[in-house]
Amino acid sequence: MNQYFIDTNIIVYANDARDKEKQAKALKIVAAHMKSGTGVISTQVLQEYAHVALNKLHQRQDVILRQLVLLEELNVIQQSPALIRRAVEIKASYQISFWDACIIGAAEYAKCNIILSEDMNAGQFYSGIAMQNPFVCSN
Repeated sequence: MNQYFIDTNIIVYANDARDKEKQAKALKIVAAHMKSGTGVISTQVLQEYAHVALNKLHQRQDVILRQLVLLEELNVIQQSPALIRRAVEIKASYQISFWDACIIGAAEYAKCNIILSEDMNAGQFYSGIAMQNPFVCSN
């Protein structure tokens, strides 16, 4: 069964009512992968979501805390020293940002086949993992 790493932007869109179409698509993605057990995120994704929710979306603390607990139903990869070292290697290999390399490293660790992200190059492979933009590709 394929494992899908869900990047922060998908989680943010699921919580951002300013773009109803993207919000609906993101909510569908997150719910489907929660239900099927195929969704993976990392502690980095949880941190980035909380930061955006507090500072850009201006969500209430109780809403953010509820969302964080809900997101824990996905397979959550904990950042570790070994994953940080792997991110440094991935960054050097692909000449990408360190933060994107952290996402790829966590997805690699979780044996994901696909990373769902609007921010990375759709169709590109990193460490054998396909990048897919769910807002332009059908799932």
